[in-house]
Amino acid sequence: MTFTIGQGNDLCCTAIEMLSTLVVGRRLSDIVDDMGGFWRQVTNHSQLRWLGPDKGVIHLATAALVNAVWDLWAKERGVPVWKLVADLSPEQFVDCIDFRYLHDAVPPDRALEILKSRRARRDARLAELHRDGYPAYITSAGWLGYSEQQVRDLCRSMRADGWTSFKTKVGVSIESDIRRCELMREELGDGIQLMSDANQVWEVPEAISWMGHLQRFDLRWIEEPTSPDDVLGHAVIRRGVAPIKVATGEHAANRVMFKQLMQAEAIDYCQIDACRLGGLNEVLAVLLLAEHFGVPVCPHAGGIGLCEYVQHISVIDYLCVSGSLADRTTEYASHLHEHFIDPARVHNGRYLVPEAPGYSIEMKADSIAALTYPTGSEWTS
Repeated sequence: MTFTIGQGNDLCCTAIEMLSTLVVGRRLSDIVDDMGGFWRQVTNHSQLRWLGPDKGVIHLATAALVNAVWDLWAKERGVPVWKLVADLSPEQFVDCIDFRYLHDAVPPDRALEILKSRRARRDARLAELHRDGYPAYITSAGWLGYSEQQVRDLCRSMRADGWTSFKTKVGVSIESDIRRCELMREELGDGIQLMSDANQVWEVPEAISWMGHLQRFDLRWIEEPTSPDDVLGHAVIRRGVAPIKVATGEHAANRVMFKQLMQAEAIDYCQIDACRLGGLNEVLAVLLLAEHFGVPVCPHAGGIGLCEYVQHISVIDYLCVSGSLADRTTEYASHLHEHFIDPARVHNGRYLVPEAPGYSIEMKADSIAALTYPTGSEWTS
């Protein structure tokens, strides 16, 4: 069993070792026959729960363990993870989810209603994905620290590759942000989607004031404008920066946080992270929450393996939960894919449907050796 962690370190590896004792010696069939019960066992350990609950390194370790089980299960079936989930009945899908703390928002009967209503025309949606791919946006042209010429060159080359949705980082200075948005609009034109990402740098009033200077660039959203835990702050910002939308979720640790963000009408886009949440079981819960509250899911990616993970999540959302591509794009970053045997594939600004069995996260042996902490060459050098 291989564990892949989006933002791994020695503390998380120690947590994985602790949690993995819950699966050692168990048959895969015993685990997957009750995936919901397995998830509850992992997250509700009476002592390990003190280290969270459902947040921090213990939850990152939960994600690594749970996602590894899904990866193993799909490989045992010889199918990609998205197809493993799509082949579940609505009842089996619901049984994978821990609805504890969610009954006031999406109880199991409401989840079943959503899933059953999406069974119609699912084959047609899958054929569409195989034909056209899943819409994506690219972050790789707008990193902070790039020179103006680098940004221009990247915008031009990525437009030539078929990208029609871009994101840039903001928050260093108003003048710098204005200049970057200006030159990206010059290169991309007015018909191309452009989003911004502040990575949590602002106070609530500061976010509203700052974004006022960027209104003229027709930004689709501002991502992570303030602390990821500040639900009410996001709600205030959302009202204050309209018509620019608010997106967050990269650092939202669990389904309860997402429930609150949606109940408070604090976000316009749900940016789940495949490794921040406690594995695919909890991701499925958030997909249902988002559909219930009418919030489009636009997963966060970019770290090592995250693009490989989230392509499956987006396919699952379209086939099984939302049935819609309206106002949805999944993040893509062009780096780090060289470490994977079956890396995420994109064409004309869209993810292609993954075909290899499992979760697309099997790493090359030399990459594992180089990245292993603390002995790998990437650490010792």
